Amino acid sequence: MSKQVRVRFAPSPTGPLHIGGVRTALFNYLFAKKHNGTFILRIEDTDQNRYVEGAENYIVESLNWCHIPYDEGPGKNEKFGPYRQSERKHLYKEYADKLIATGNAYYAFDTAETLDFHRKDHEEKGKTFIYNWHNRLKLCNSLSLSAEETQAKLDAGEDYVIRFKSPQDETLHLTDIIRGNITIDTNILDDKVLFKSDGMPTYHLANIVDDHLMEITHVIRGEEWLPSLALHFQLYKAFGWEAPEFAHLPLILKPTGKGKLSKRDGDKLGFPVFPLAYKDHQTDEISRGYREDGYFPEAVVNFLAFLGWNPGSEQEIFSLQELVQAFDLSRVNKAGARFDPDKIKWFNHHYMQEQDNNVLAEQFQMLFPDALKDIDINYISMVIHLIKERATFVTDFWDLGHYFFETPTDLDEKAVKKAWKEESPELMKKLLSIISSIEDFTVENLQTEIKGWITSKEIGFGKVMMPLRLALVGALQGPEVFDIMYLIGKDESIRRIDNLINTLS
Repeated sequence: MSKQVRVRFAPSPTGPLHIGGVRTALFNYLFAKKHNGTFILRIEDTDQNRYVEGAENYIVESLNWCHIPYDEGPGKNEKFGPYRQSERKHLYKEYADKLIATGNAYYAFDTAETLDFHRKDHEEKGKTFIYNWHNRLKLCNSLSLSAEETQAKLDAGEDYVIRFKSPQDETLHLTDIIRGNITIDTNILDDKVLFKSDGMPTYHLANIVDDHLMEITHVIRGEEWLPSLALHFQLYKAFGWEAPEFAHLPLILKPTGKGKLSKRDGDKLGFPVFPLAYKDHQTDEISRGYREDGYFPEAVVNFLAFLGWNPGSEQEIFSLQELVQAFDLSRVNKAGARFDPDKIKWFNHHYMQEQDNNVLAEQFQMLFPDALKDIDINYISMVIHLIKERATFVTDFWDLGHYFFETPTDLDEKAVKKAWKEESPELMKKLLSIISSIEDFTVENLQTEIKGWITSKEIGFGKVMMPLRLALVGALQGPEVFDIMYLIGKDESIRRIDNLINTLS
């Protein structure tokens, strides 16, 4: 690429960051890094009525947790700053005035009541009210008023907005990296408001001005902004600026594949739709987050990368660096991507196996402080080494391995029926004597002595190993029996076998 790639993620701080927003940020990040470019965070807070305190910090924390931090943005490498639109509002009026001066925009003084009247009137006639070329000369604006009348209203301090003057009878030929060529008839476009009566720009004006001033080369954003592409293209043309390249990402769909994924879907089906847990300060409602639910950021990123993109190979597991190398916008799909809660668990299970056992042990101990606070962290780490193959989350460790930390008090009824036979008490008593005689209590010695005894006496392995496992675990599950015995120790192993004999005899 001839230009230095510069992309931006531009969320609004109106609440928690949706997982779809994280994917948009991720694709921007991957594209930037693939081309040795810059990934920028810009906070689009022009809608002060919807601004939520703390939302910006939540966005930054989410990006950092996903290991996709921005290169430029609030408080970081601010050579094109400030990066909050509310701190740039002095810029936008100047550009709105330029559009008026060139005839590409105009003042509109229509009251909310007047516009509401026209909308209802059109609805009653089965039509849709559109403010554009076919009726703007009949409404109250600087196109229908004389220059003197317009100036008088401005001098009187009347409320106004500035609207873009969409052209009539033109055909726009646009290009989207993902969607290809797009043709639009300007006659169906409305004259969008660019500058509001509260002195703030709308998203349309602010984001075009900021993208130009920040030298953005590629705009990678969600499909919901595709209807705005025509206006944004025309604004670049009206200013005489070179437009960036556009790429509109497909929607993230519900698990059913029908409709856009929402928080309600997550609540209903039991999975998060936000990267981090979020507390609504008005309702005190706490929404679940992938971090707090026990997902690894690597799993979330790997999963999100495949929502609408494919590498053109069978490979599914990618490190972040591998994603950077493989990523290509030409391989992003147009069709919506179905969100699969089971698939992200599959990714999490994979990344669980790659985690350091000592780190997992510390996390496990923090989650179950009452049961594990006095247990050596190295012992916990050895337990995790044995059981994590079956785990998807750190919270699974207790169910998978609680018998390493406490003597089982309940026996699984089905396991008892299957494992405990008439000859079992006598066999377990003989087994106790074998175990008691083993001085060097290692996995290898246990295996050699016990299997040797079973073989020499021509006893079926199941007749010994099943009740032995039942004694140690309380059920017919868990890792290798000899590994369990080694970790809990000789005395505890003998005690548990003795307890089983006494309980079932």
